[in-house]
Amino acid sequence: MPPRALLSDEEEREDREDREKLRAIDTKLRSLFDRREDLIAEVRRISSEQKSIYDRRQAPQEEVERLYEEHHALGRRIAELRNAREAARKKVEEAIVRVREVRLTFAPGERVRPDQIRKEVAQLELRQQTTALPIDEENALIALLRQRAQELKRAETQTAKVAAHQQALKDAETTLGAAREEFDQSGKALQVAKTERDAKMSAVREKLQVAGGLIASLREKGRARAEAIEKVDAASREMEELEREARRLLGRSRSRRDQARRLLRTYSHGHGPPSEDLLATTAEAQLEELLKRGKITLGG
Repeated sequence: MPPRALLSDEEEREDREDREKLRAIDTKLRSLFDRREDLIAEVRRISSEQKSIYDRRQAPQEEVERLYEEHHALGRRIAELRNAREAARKKVEEAIVRVREVRLTFAPGERVRPDQIRKEVAQLELRQQTTALPIDEENALIALLRQRAQELKRAETQTAKVAAHQQALKDAETTLGAAREEFDQSGKALQVAKTERDAKMSAVREKLQVAGGLIASLREKGRARAEAIEKVDAASREMEELEREARRLLGRSRSRRDQARRLLRTYSHGHGPPSEDLLATTAEAQLEELLKRGKITLGG
């Protein structure tokens, strides 16, 4: 009996429908396999981009940490400079007080130099000798000469003291000048440190903006990667469902083959026993024919 006679017309129709379904499943599986491979490649590409962005993020992050440390160091430096400026301010105030004190210790008479008095005495003597004066003016001039002579003696005896006072004033003024210079320098250094600290903070903000942009890119890539993985999983689930359906169709086809084989045995027993090998060969040949027609390929 020909192999095709093993199946009824209804079974042949079902086999043809199953073969069409298997061909559609095979085509769909191939399409899904290619799509899944593309999605896996996309996941790998996004992962590579994530790593690249992460590596790029390390540099600005390390730069931010370095700038923060420098900013804090400048903060400590500014505190030190403020203390130094305050100390310099106190020195200036103390030097001003000292200059005032030294100036106040100079009596008006002590400020007159002996040579100045000698010059005045010489002028008075010249006037007395060259000018005819009334008696009362003459007496007043003589009294003034005597007074200036006494002042000259006192001035000559106070020369060392005046010199000491003058040196003390000079020293006090020098100290005041040095204190003012120190105060000015500390103020300039403080301003420079503040400017540098502000620049560090601006640089920190810029680096944080760069790092923030990279973090945003990382999050975006993370979302894209998650979406791609979800698509991979969806494709895999669909492939699994199609493979289960294909196995079900193949199982149903094998069931028909087995049933036809049993019927053939039963029929052969009633019309002369064909050999068991022939029965098996006939059934398997028809199954092979079915598989060839269906050409089922589940794909990897």
